[in-house]
Amino acid sequence: MSRRRTLGTKKKIALLVSAATVAGGGAFVMASTSNAAQTPKSASESTVCLGLATALGNNQKFIADQRADPDAQSEARIANREAVVAEIKRKQEASGCVVGESAQDSQATQPAQPAQPSAPAASAPASPPAASAPAGNAGGGGAAAGQQVCNGSTVTLSGEGGAPAASSNQFPAGTKLKVTNLDNNKSTTVEVTSVSGSCVLLNNAAFEQVREPGKFLIRRAVIEKVG
Repeated sequence: MSRRRTLGTKKKIALLVSAATVAGGGAFVMASTSNAAQTPKSASESTVCLGLATALGNNQKFIADQRADPDAQSEARIANREAVVAEIKRKQEASGCVVGESAQDSQATQPAQPAQPSAPAASAPASPPAASAPAGNAGGGGAAAGQQVCNGSTVTLSGEGGAPAASSNQFPAGTKLKVTNLDNNKSTTVEVTSVSGSCVLLNNAAFEQVREPGKFLIRRAVIEKVG
């Protein structure tokens, strides 16, 4: 009787060990699948990630510029932008992007600008417009009201809060800019309130007015100086 009981107990233990091994293997497979599904996306794989990477790069460039050539307000500006950088990294994580990946203001989109030379070429007889286009793009701050500026620039968010506003490295505070997203025909007119590392960055509230759902980058934008 005792032998039967012993064998019965051993069998039970063996069965339990086998079940645990199978369960453990299944858990490992599930964990591996879950980790694979959560592999962060890079800026080249997602428009959302590209927009956030661009916003991060612009803010990091602004911080670097302030440190390279500081003034009395630099310390406060840097502290503000470091908070913005932290917020953008949180958005990268929440959006499944590579956290900390940055890209400078997508003048990489300016390969689309070869379309610009061909346009003037087509209207070669009208040389006055060709002359006025560079003038508008050369010195943003010196552009006349109603003139298109920042040609070829993409637009992203600065990550700053508050009422709709913009920051710029070409226009002084008080300048009014109209930004139109050609992909959804939405536009917003905002006042430049601070300095940034890009031609135009919109704060969160302004960007929400013209963005496409789920996107943090406007590839096709028209920017006009209106005041």
